[in-house]
Amino acid sequence: MRYKTLCFICCFHLFNLAHSQTNIKDSQTEFPISYATISFGNGQGIFADDEGVFIFTQKIYPNIDSLFISALGFKNLNLSTHNLPKVLLMESQADELDEVVIDVKLKRKFKKETLKPYLDNDYYKCWLPTIESEIAVFFPKTTAKNQKLASVLFPIALESKDWSKRKRANSDKKPFSTLFKVQFYKNDNGLPGKVLTYETIAFRATEKNGDAYELNVDDYDIYIPENGFFVSLQALGYTNKAGKLLPNKKYKEIKSKNGLVKIPTNFRPLLPFTDEIETKNTFIKRVFIGGNGWVKFEKGNGFKSSLLDKNFNNYGIGLIYKTFKDE
Repeated sequence: MRYKTLCFICCFHLFNLAHSQTNIKDSQTEFPISYATISFGNGQGIFADDEGVFIFTQKIYPNIDSLFISALGFKNLNLSTHNLPKVLLMESQADELDEVVIDVKLKRKFKKETLKPYLDNDYYKCWLPTIESEIAVFFPKTTAKNQKLASVLFPIALESKDWSKRKRANSDKKPFSTLFKVQFYKNDNGLPGKVLTYETIAFRATEKNGDAYELNVDDYDIYIPENGFFVSLQALGYTNKAGKLLPNKKYKEIKSKNGLVKIPTNFRPLLPFTDEIETKNTFIKRVFIGGNGWVKFEKGNGFKSSLLDKNFNNYGIGLIYKTFKDE
């Protein structure tokens, strides 16, 4: 009898979750809008998965009466959580990308150039990523020749299962499977501005990727603007073994003497920062706060971080360029 009761409870729970799913789609094509941002208006939020699906219930997120939904290339959507529809349609937004270089796929001679990432597995030199923050790194253009971005090398720090063996190369690593979203921005007076591509770019990192994840972006035809560009990284949350985004809460609730305290949920892998770059090229943005701007990661900008106390100001992303020869 107890077994039947447990089965009934589990089935009832799954039934409720299935009926609380909402699909976000393009109003014209009815294609799903992947990884849309669902903000709660008070600094909290979640993400849709690759099929544009998210789960929202008052039981999971009490006292939330409205949602703010945004996605690259679409008009923002504000709606009430009361009688939330099963399908939400978003209208496309006709933003133009200026300074676009059209690649006609000719066989052009080029030289590959690599800017190596800054790697480090020291826990105390790492940023603990949360789903509320997007990190962007600026890269100047260093030549007058046309350059196309071929790959981005994201340094990640691997943690050992046994803390006492963390410095050994052959130590067993803690498993993780995390989904990240990547965007590329133009330089707008020293801050990330318009996007360089409207393509949705995401990748899943695991401990098997080693100390850096190489993301091939050759097919996106991202040409480097004259005044440089930004690469950004944002954790969307953990995934299952198939790479499907799991429901991830932004906060953990920890019991204390003063009641429940909300602690931001950190996601692995850790992101190693460095003090070996002279200029301060790293910027942070809080994702779930509307109108919130980019802020340089440095002392005096409202950040409280042990990284800044040790002068670790930059996330050391690496790049692989294709520099085209004169024709």
